Amino acid sequence: MPHATAPPATGHRPRWWTELPLIAVVYALYSVGRLLVRGDVSTAVDHGLAILRLEQALYLNAEHPLNRLFTSTPSIGIPADFAYASLHYLVTPAVLIWMFRRRSAAYRAARVWLMNSTLLGLVGFTLMPTCPPRLLDASHGFVDTMAQYSAYGWWGEGASAPRGLSGMTNQYAAMPSLHVGWSLWCGILLWRHGRHPLVRAAGIAYPLITTVIVMGTANHYFLDAVAGAAVMGLGALLVRPVMRTADRVKAWGAARFTGPAAVLFTGRSGGGRSPVAGSVSATVPPNVSTGCKTSPGERIPGQRTTSADPPGPVVGGTAARDDAGAAASDDAPAAAR
Repeated sequence: MPHATAPPATGHRPRWWTELPLIAVVYALYSVGRLLVRGDVSTAVDHGLAILRLEQALYLNAEHPLNRLFTSTPSIGIPADFAYASLHYLVTPAVLIWMFRRRSAAYRAARVWLMNSTLLGLVGFTLMPTCPPRLLDASHGFVDTMAQYSAYGWWGEGASAPRGLSGMTNQYAAMPSLHVGWSLWCGILLWRHGRHPLVRAAGIAYPLITTVIVMGTANHYFLDAVAGAAVMGLGALLVRPVMRTADRVKAWGAARFTGPAAVLFTGRSGGGRSPVAGSVSATVPPNVSTGCKTSPGERIPGQRTTSADPPGPVVGGTAARDDAGAAASDDAPAAAR
């Protein structure tokens, strides 16, 4: 997905005071929307079982062996629970800030890519509420590792939500897995823009490890992870159309608003006026003649004259300008000044 992280042809450097509120608003809308799109529990369970049966038919059911490994081996299960509950909210903002500070030319495309995919994920939660493996009946062979090891962390029975706040999260928003989707976004950016070999290696390892963790902790099916990757791919394809639309909206707003309102469209004050135009107007003196000129030999009323001035026909000529320059010089005789 090179076009999703390629530097734009034009545009100014993003400003943090416009980027931060934008990201905060989008994330707040996503969080509220994710909470409000709770579907019927029985429908979510049916979707979860349908995914499980499809995986078993395709011999893709890796969740059971991974979940047994995580629940029987605390040295694996506990770190995996910490990773599931925290990295999703730490690594993604860290990579976004890194892009903003170190790779500013590609930052805007990366941010638009992330937002596109996140909103598409919200559409998926709305259309297909899905019960994760850990919430299925125990007869299906899954153990909730986060509930098993909850004494070691801040989470309770609500997956990564802190104890007592499980009601503030939608536990049936499993399809697609944005844990996997966001980690893939981070991995591609680290691989593409990282210069150190360790950074690029982390770009490969992070999405792979995240995929294993979400299945081993019984928070997602393998097909949830596949859907998360597909959402990121679709979000990348929409980067250029979304950026073009945003540029048109900015141009429309900058042409119609000035002052503080223009900051919403241009990202800088001054109603979107060019700094070059401002500097020119500051250095070029204004034209106060309003197009009026004197005729040859005509004097402006009250204009001071000296005996050194030649007769009228040459007032507007070269000789007059030379004499005027000489008169203004500090080295000229006093009679000529």
